[in-house]
Amino acid sequence: MADRYCGTGRRKKSVARVTLTPGTGVFTINGKSIDDYFGLETLKVIARQPFAATATEGKFDIDCKVVGGGYTGQAGAIRLGIARALIEADAGNRPELKKEGFLTRDSRMKERKKYGLKKARKAPQFSKR
Repeated sequence: MADRYCGTGRRKKSVARVTLTPGTGVFTINGKSIDDYFGLETLKVIARQPFAATATEGKFDIDCKVVGGGYTGQAGAIRLGIARALIEADAGNRPELKKEGFLTRDSRMKERKKYGLKKARKAPQFSKR
């Protein structure tokens, strides 16, 4: 199937499996439209950024399955998955996507809680006496 392009994106705890098929620009996330899934406009913009960078808006139908994390992490994971799928569709898209930084996996994760502390770095209140 040469007319299906797949990409996997991850951010924080979110994992997005993205499938692009040539079409009219229908954006589906977990069976819902992007407008129903993401409440904030900024998250919709983040998810669509690779298309703006490569001037391919409306040329592909997007189907995403995304699990884990919160909405911000999921939007970032979808962005990476779309960018990877666009490279699979046309290798000529790589320079623009690389320049914008859409191919870089954001490795920042939540820091683990340490014993003796209340959170990852927050210590209990100190009192001299």
